[in-house]
Amino acid sequence: MEPTIEQLKAFFDFCVRASNLLRDIALVRFDKRTSRIVILIGETIQVEILALLNQGMILVGWASRPP
Repeated sequence: MEPTIEQLKAFFDFCVRASNLLRDIALVRFDKRTSRIVILIGETIQVEILALLNQGMILVGWASRPP
């Protein structure tokens, strides 16, 4: 299983926005079991890009963890 084009576009857009804020992208991973792209920004922000394959859409969610 590979990321969808929509996921890759959202991933690129999110990475550009994070770098514009001078935030370090610490980790990027594609989870084949859940078809999610996971991005760890710095030590506190985790972003997940999910594919909704039936509708051809994506969902981006993020959470901030205390330092």
